[in-house]
Amino acid sequence: MTFPADRPGGPRPAAIRAGCPLARCVPGPSLACALFLSIGRVGAPGADLAAQQLQDNSFLIEEAYNQDRGMVQEINGFARGSGGRDWVYLFTQEWPLGGVRHQLSYSVPIEHHEGFRTTGLGDLLVHYRYQAVGRGSEARLFFAPRLSLLLPTGRPASGRGAGSVGVQTNLPLTLAVTPRLATHWNAGLTLVPSAQDPAGESATTLASNLGASAVWYFRPLINPLVELIWTRQQGVTGPGRTVASSSAFLNPGLRWAVNLPRRVQITVGAAYTIALNRNDDDGVFLYLSFEHPFRRLTSEEAAR
Repeated sequence: MTFPADRPGGPRPAAIRAGCPLARCVPGPSLACALFLSIGRVGAPGADLAAQQLQDNSFLIEEAYNQDRGMVQEINGFARGSGGRDWVYLFTQEWPLGGVRHQLSYSVPIEHHEGFRTTGLGDLLVHYRYQAVGRGSEARLFFAPRLSLLLPTGRPASGRGAGSVGVQTNLPLTLAVTPRLATHWNAGLTLVPSAQDPAGESATTLASNLGASAVWYFRPLINPLVELIWTRQQGVTGPGRTVASSSAFLNPGLRWAVNLPRRVQITVGAAYTIALNRNDDDGVFLYLSFEHPFRRLTSEEAAR
């Protein structure tokens, strides 16, 4: 899932700030793909295991798997910082466009900022993602670059939203190291040409993010995971002026899923986000996902 890029207007929960373009927005979002290790195929036993494994359900890191044909996913994320009462809820829905190769999705954030005594809609994001590399359960390497449009539906005067249209890109890479260990690597940028601060002053801001995670398939549907996120963001300080800051977070957690008839899958998860910088707060992250068909599946699709 994904959180909006950090914006001016007071402290925010650690997981929210860390989510800058990571994980489908990840609003929030130079790839660490020096880790292009050997590219090959998993043997038959590994392929059988991969077909059963839980995929595309990370927290602050974006996995490089598009939705299967005929399947839609609704993702709910909630983050709250330990050092205050700020929180963000994010809803994301992902739709395949005819098949796995093309995917459209959108993200709707609801934000609460105690310093502004306000709760409301943040900036919406619309995402397109292309499955450039990797299809099927036997593949070991997946790559799915994403381009997102940031829509200024928030209210900068209340600490919600950038106040301007923006664009975001993220480069998620997934590598199955072994049948029981998958790694995910992210790098991205968010550009807002006329970002605003709460006072209405504007400037161009550029945020960047790097991230990596490891998922252990302890059981196909029970997965401990750990994510590492670094972000650098700019805040508006006056007309044409910005100030830069950076954050780093470690996000260990657990996800587990239940498969129901008719290819319905429900996934829940939780993580504790540890701030690695002195000026940031720790936080709690909660996750809930529903994946299900949006039309009648063919016998081949239903058997997957």
